Amino acid sequence: MALAAEPLRVATYNVDLARTGPGLLVQDLVAGDDPQIAALVRVLVALDADVLLLTDVDYDAGLVALGLLANALETAGEPYPHRFALRPNTGDQTGFDIDGNRRIGDPRDAQGFGLFAGNGGMAILSRLPLDEAGVRDFSDYLWRDLPQTLGTDAPDLAALQRLATTGFWDVPVLTDQGPLHLLAWHATPPVFDGPEDRNGRRNHDEAAFWRLMLDGALPMAAPAVPFVVLGDANLDPNDGDGLRDGIAALLAHPALQDPAPRGTHGRLEPDHAGDPALDTALYAEIGGLRVDLVLPSAALAVTGAGVLWPPDSDPLAADLAAASRHRPVWVDLTLP
Repeated sequence: MALAAEPLRVATYNVDLARTGPGLLVQDLVAGDDPQIAALVRVLVALDADVLLLTDVDYDAGLVALGLLANALETAGEPYPHRFALRPNTGDQTGFDIDGNRRIGDPRDAQGFGLFAGNGGMAILSRLPLDEAGVRDFSDYLWRDLPQTLGTDAPDLAALQRLATTGFWDVPVLTDQGPLHLLAWHATPPVFDGPEDRNGRRNHDEAAFWRLMLDGALPMAAPAVPFVVLGDANLDPNDGDGLRDGIAALLAHPALQDPAPRGTHGRLEPDHAGDPALDTALYAEIGGLRVDLVLPSAALAVTGAGVLWPPDSDPLAADLAAASRHRPVWVDLTLP
């Protein structure tokens, strides 16, 4: 019988484990002396999540890096016996000169930006078993096929351009109360292009994908309840660049609830419209933004939520700053 903790802590965290070449993350993990990884392990121990989606972590076919990270966590007293990852769209070359620089094969010419295939993917660590046979992967869904798409690619590129920058997954977590479906994604940032705003339009449509799936408006079946939509939306609903109506519509969807997890750092952002306590990442040029989300289905009982972002005086603050510009977001759930 599957084991389950009550309440169940579900979290997402952009861990900044994307390296500049294949195998370098494995190399850093094997060496055991990388200060960022050491800080990250301490943060994950403090987070104490039962189910954790990692974004921006390099993928390899044998899940070697993920296994090494799990081994480091087990050594630190935080075992995650169940692990999952699929090859992401990042770094998978399209054969087109998408960025218009007259070269083919650059990181921006891939299905999703990536220095190499698998660069900056997603992964799941879990204390509970995962139903891998029940996984649904929508990462190959074409951008042109989204109803009311904002995509404007030429027909030859549109015929193969996937919507998901990294991936769209439905991964069932097995609990004693039945499966809890993780709907995972990591969208493109809505910047780093020109006036055509291709990235901004794609970011909008990546959020729209989940809204339309919940509405039953896509060819695939809507997810079974209960579920949690989680990941890095790469867009703040109130601040920064981007087409915010896409993420705003998802946050307001009646099938979801937004627990509005908050940090305790006490930072002020007088030039921002959003509440800085909701921020999940800190950018030197912009300030704090809320880009990482954990959105449970509407009927789930939420018993707690937060952003692991304490004041600078907290002993964990230095590790959080060293580990990633992002901060972990968690929600505690009681399953029906």
